[in-house]
Amino acid sequence: MYFTGFADEAAHSIDGQIRATKELGWRWIESRKIDGANIHDIPDQAFDAVCAKLEAAGVGINCFGSAIANWGKKIDEPNEPSMAEAKRAIPRMRRLGTKLIRVMSYAVLPGKPAHEQMEDERFRRLRDLTALFLDAGIQPVHENCMNYGGMGWRYSLRIVERVPGLKLVFDTGNCVHSDDVDAAASADGKRPRQSSWDFYTNVREHIAYMHIKDARWDAAAGAGIHTFPGEGQADVKRIVADLLARGYDGGFSMEPHLAVVHHDPTLSSPESIMYANYVEYGRRFMRLVEEAVSAGAGAPTARNVPTPGLCRGSITSASPP
Repeated sequence: MYFTGFADEAAHSIDGQIRATKELGWRWIESRKIDGANIHDIPDQAFDAVCAKLEAAGVGINCFGSAIANWGKKIDEPNEPSMAEAKRAIPRMRRLGTKLIRVMSYAVLPGKPAHEQMEDERFRRLRDLTALFLDAGIQPVHENCMNYGGMGWRYSLRIVERVPGLKLVFDTGNCVHSDDVDAAASADGKRPRQSSWDFYTNVREHIAYMHIKDARWDAAAGAGIHTFPGEGQADVKRIVADLLARGYDGGFSMEPHLAVVHHDPTLSSPESIMYANYVEYGRRFMRLVEEAVSAGAGAPTARNVPTPGLCRGSITSASPP
């Protein structure tokens, strides 16, 4: 078991992301954005510089938090953008020794019932992407976000059943602000929120990786309010305890999504508050894991993940498989 996180929620620059990671005593970053652009989209020269800094710091990238097939990609539009992102990601992941990549299942078609969501086309595209990654020795993991698979546990299960080799990254907090599309709507047409625990228990045998997020639903505002781990309605403590009791040895990746909430009068800039929130979030989650172990969840085991600092050579000399 190991800790990691979307360190772009600590700092925009790779320098700040590395600093936050090392302050927590961690070796890993789940890389999403660096200076505002996804790691698979930054220029080659910028990527070379990122590699050099990671190498010098002894910090690794355990997962690419890619934009592939995400909620910004429509299933009724061409798939070239996601395929191009995948082909750009692979040589960079090989250079970094990164073995996991987060993908999604395209945006939900608005106003369409579940049976009119172009399932077959989604599964076909995901099979093509999964095969591309598996052939490169990379494991794609699907996140239950604002996409087809995020409509509920039944849809995530359909994906893994129809896309051989694809596994799941379960995000604890996404359920809190997502409709349960299979539940009956109330008189005003609203549906209840998903249950993180129910979603988790139905898909846990397919989980290879975890995103830790927590939130509570504010009915008056009609929105999810993100919290520190264990303080919301995402059953984070219960899910983590169950995972550890079952011998889970994968990663726990922090994705705080916290607004400006860190109450320290010495912190005046949004950047410093963002950094402090991320570090505090990681510390609180580590304590949550310690408490789960003390309560009998079972000691977490060390996982054999790639050694950080594998950057070698220039990305311009690498080519996709």
